[in-house]
Amino acid sequence: MWIDTHCHTKHSYDNWLEPLDLIRRAKALGLDGVCITEHHSYDASEPVERIGREEGLLVLRGVEIATDRGHLLAYGIEDDGWNVWGRDSYLPLNEVIERINSLGGICAPAHPFRDMGFSGLLEGLLDLEGIAAVESHNGGNIESDNDLAIQASQHLGLPTLGGSDCHKVVAVGRCATEFLQSVHDMTSFLAAVRAGACRGAYYAPYRRT
Repeated sequence: MWIDTHCHTKHSYDNWLEPLDLIRRAKALGLDGVCITEHHSYDASEPVERIGREEGLLVLRGVEIATDRGHLLAYGIEDDGWNVWGRDSYLPLNEVIERINSLGGICAPAHPFRDMGFSGLLEGLLDLEGIAAVESHNGGNIESDNDLAIQASQHLGLPTLGGSDCHKVVAVGRCATEFLQSVHDMTSFLAAVRAGACRGAYYAPYRRT
């Protein structure tokens, strides 16, 4: 099954993408689900989950966290209590990972080789501890950035995730994650990632050889 594991809507406050448009586009592309990772806030994605239920599409929720060493995707938390720093940006990366793990969640660096400001870890990824996966395929990246992430994940022996990083409807599903075991809620999502039963990829009709 295929899930786009990195999606944004207007609730990230940096775009105008309506949740309903995202969900209907995902269904039209044949995706089995999406994970909404609004910037800074887990709670911000609650309205999207509700619309997903109404439309009959699996909608999971995470958060994209802006740290002092790159952006981080976190899954498996239940509210915004993860953020004990009282701000939205430049959070201490290692402390954030420790915090998310202590709450039973998992972390995956987002677009780690995107060399733009503080958005990517770059080679620092190779020394990072406590992460469960690497986002190897990001729909907003140039292909060479994804290639470097693929190589890094292999070096680290970690599973990979794929997500569109969509902020517009046309970007939905450019990359996605193929899950090799059933995912029907966040518990099964976490289990699949921890088992390595997933891989990031370019999603059809965007799939490349």
